[in-house]
Amino acid sequence: MQPNSDDLIKLARMPMPFGRYKGTPLISLPENYVIWFYNQGLPQGELGRLMHQLYEIKLNGLEYLITNLANETH
Repeated sequence: MQPNSDDLIKLARMPMPFGRYKGTPLISLPENYVIWFYNQGLPQGELGRLMHQLYEIKLNGLEYLITNLANETH
């Protein structure tokens, strides 16, 4: 699963819609939380798809690319 540019922007800007980190941009979620969420089972729909991409990005240490993108799009 490869993210497109729209997904990368969503990862940079979309807030977590619920839970402990409600309101936190997805890219800013702590890695351990993303891993826990992945192991528990991701939600259906767009959030689940984005969380799966986020998991892969964080697992490979690439979140700085999204953070830079977020800073460039403001």
